Amino acid sequence: MSIETRDNRTIAKSASRHETLRHPLLDKTAISPYNDWSDGYGMPGAIGNGYVNILKVSCGVVDKTNDVLIDGIVTYDKAEVADAYVGQINMLTASSFCGVMGQVWGYDLARHPSIDHQTPLFEETQFNGQKLPVYDGAPLLEAGIELFGTDVDRRYHPAPGSHVICANKGVTAYRPATDREFQDGEGYGVWSFIAISLSNDRDYCADLFIEDAGIWTKNDNEEEMCAWLDEHRKEIVWSVVECGRDSGVLFDRTYISYAHAMMKPNQIGNAITVGPYVTLARHAVPDAGFGALNGMSLEGWLEGQGFESLTGLKA
Repeated sequence: MSIETRDNRTIAKSASRHETLRHPLLDKTAISPYNDWSDGYGMPGAIGNGYVNILKVSCGVVDKTNDVLIDGIVTYDKAEVADAYVGQINMLTASSFCGVMGQVWGYDLARHPSIDHQTPLFEETQFNGQKLPVYDGAPLLEAGIELFGTDVDRRYHPAPGSHVICANKGVTAYRPATDREFQDGEGYGVWSFIAISLSNDRDYCADLFIEDAGIWTKNDNEEEMCAWLDEHRKEIVWSVVECGRDSGVLFDRTYISYAHAMMKPNQIGNAITVGPYVTLARHAVPDAGFGALNGMSLEGWLEGQGFESLTGLKA
């Protein structure tokens, strides 16, 4: 497969005079019709054709009742409202890319200060031999919390009852009340991963979401579970490389994070991974306009909003 180096395109302006052909100018404005709520991408009334991706991984646990279906609903709801608040939405599923009209909150917009000071967790070799550095996605998760708020301190979360497309996956599991051999859907804990890989030519290629979720069945040792999850990151990134091979896309970097929960006997747990595609609440946009978010730090955005950080940032 041949890989075109698109960044080196040129155009002839006159004899012996060539200039670099610039990438297409795309207006990625993404403003919702609501003053204080974000909205799902593609919903009526938005200003602009762009969208913003937020990253979230969360878990919920409840004591089992006599209705397993209801227990699953409640644990899912608890995971939705944990960490960055995305409760009360109609969640639709994307399969899952941040495309040329999308931007990542905490990276492209309101950039988290840690982004520029991270060292890679590890590297993976891509199909052409180029290295792919892999970073902790915690700054992007924190940025989502600062935007949407939490269950007890809500900010510009999606409008109640809104229809929101999300990159998402999830898993539900039961830990039996007695010590016995597990059946399908049973275990000691649940976990979920989210990864986003930024392409090396984002004006012509999409960024890739990978989501994963599963059940921990080995033992009730949380430390051992976390050690396994740390190692499992490499399998997630392997899938990134293979998806890149399929489409001839190389990636500049990957951000990856996971959430997990251990259940007590007779509890049901749920782990979700969510990447909402939204338009931003009008009041979330600075007075200078949507484009000002591209040159703004997350601390600067918090200061402009008059918000105290929910994740320990200094505004």
